[in-house]
Amino acid sequence: MLEYDEKRSYIRMDVDCDITYKLADSDEVQTGRCTSISGAGLSFITESPFNEGAAMEVSVLPKKSVTPPMTAFIKVVRCTEMDVNNYEIAATIKSIKGN
Repeated sequence: MLEYDEKRSYIRMDVDCDITYKLADSDEVQTGRCTSISGAGLSFITESPFNEGAAMEVSVLPKKSVTPPMTAFIKVVRCTEMDVNNYEIAATIKSIKGN
C-alpha cells in the first residue's frame, strides 16, 4: 500500500468548472476556468495576468447542481504564464461571501 503524507492543511481537489472574477476595485467581470480548490485557496486559468497581492472577488460555478456555487474574496499569491494569453492564477481564500 502506498502511503502519502499530506502536508497541506486542506486537501486540494482538482475541478473543471467556470469561474467569474473581478478585481476588488472594478465592476468589470471576466471569466475563466477553475482548476483546483481547497478550504484555503484555489487556482484558475485566465487570459489576463494579475500581480501578486491583487484582491479579487470570484464566483465558482460547478457543473453539477449537487455542489452549490461559491462566491469568495481572494488574494493572488502567484501568476504563472502557461502560454500566450493563458495564465494560471493561484490564490488564497480570504473570506466566503454569504447570501
